[in-house]
Amino acid sequence: MKESSYITRSEAETKELAGTIARALQKGQIICLDGEMGVGKTIFAKGLCSALGVTEHVSSPTFTLVNEYEGKDCPVYHFDLYRIEEPEELYAIGFEEFVDGRAIVIIEWPERAGELMPACRMEILLERVGEEERKITVKELS
Repeated sequence: MKESSYITRSEAETKELAGTIARALQKGQIICLDGEMGVGKTIFAKGLCSALGVTEHVSSPTFTLVNEYEGKDCPVYHFDLYRIEEPEELYAIGFEEFVDGRAIVIIEWPERAGELMPACRMEILLERVGEEERKITVKELS
């Protein structure tokens, strides 16, 4: 397991870090964004999507569960699992088909997927350390 930590001091820096990480991603990768409500998971997702070539407006799919975007090299699926109460609910939307290696998948509130979460993934923990400062820890699990 490879782990790195970063400090960002603004939304712009958070998006910039996300862009740097996105440029190293390959089709099929799963990126799990974890952290408390309002810490910047969606801001990070916007930075990832922008660097992946998504030109559409990126927003948190809190009520739709997943937003689908067309990236430069492959589709990008952005999940927000906050409203999921049981992992089994994900079968109804075909979650396992989204994480089958054809796209880059961004998942907010990944712990809600339980055993359905693929073992091979990148976990990104965002923590508030000041008004605008965030500590961002990136772990690659395989």
